[in-house]
Amino acid sequence: MTLERSSRRPRRAGVRRAGVRRPGRHRLALVTVVVLVLAVVLVPLLARLDQQLVDLRSAGLPPSLAHPFGTDEVGRDVLLRSIYGLRVSLLVGLAAAVVSVVVGGLVGLAAGAAGGPLDRLLMRVVDGFNALPHLLFGVFIVALFAPSATAVVVSVAVTHWTTAARIVRSEVLSLRGRPFVDAAVSGGSGRLRIVVRHFLPNLAPHLLLATVLMIPHAIWHETALSFLGLGMPPHLASLGNMINDGQRSLLVGDWWSSLFPGLLILVPTLAVSSLAQHVRDRANPRWRSELNL
Repeated sequence: MTLERSSRRPRRAGVRRAGVRRPGRHRLALVTVVVLVLAVVLVPLLARLDQQLVDLRSAGLPPSLAHPFGTDEVGRDVLLRSIYGLRVSLLVGLAAAVVSVVVGGLVGLAAGAAGGPLDRLLMRVVDGFNALPHLLFGVFIVALFAPSATAVVVSVAVTHWTTAARIVRSEVLSLRGRPFVDAAVSGGSGRLRIVVRHFLPNLAPHLLLATVLMIPHAIWHETALSFLGLGMPPHLASLGNMINDGQRSLLVGDWWSSLFPGLLILVPTLAVSSLAQHVRDRANPRWRSELNL
């Protein structure tokens, strides 16, 4: 009896660790995402201040009650500009993630459903794009256009669609061997009907999860391009532009101009990634056992 109790205790402790501690982290991530989304939606509607308003008398002020994030070198409120910049980054990141998943999903669906030479050709194209350095290739694409949100979305889509293509192709190859697909083929259903009636409904959760997981990558990509001066227009408040502008303030000790926009990049991406991993683990319990979670 003593040996049985001692052998069971580690398992129960492991269950408590997996069942109590991790959901708390995911709830915190959910609250963080909700608060940030409400901030980027409500603050621009409720705030009566112009985020581009220049006040040289208030230039370089440290964080205070009047300006919780301080002011930049020309007196603009860093908190208000950070919220506007986060809204731009989230919208651009969401649009880029959706375009990436749609393009990659179509390629993966065509490769998995067709098979044969077309599958091999498309996968070699995917391997070729994966061999390219994403950031450098994205810089090359954005350099062909004027700084704009469209250029950033195209850059992210061209460099990140391969992930969705691989996910969709592997799922389609798995679905092709299922009994309901064999029954549909035996019943005379064409390839297009099978794709629409059977493949797409089963791929929808994976595409949604891939989109959510792609958002942090798209935000970081947009921020890096804007930081280099190749992303969003300089007059538009984006987190990358604010960090780029804050470099000059760091030389005179104004650390807040870069710190707070940097935190607003880090916190949302970590929160979204945590929620996406939680949804993935709940949808695929087998992955949790394989990862010993």
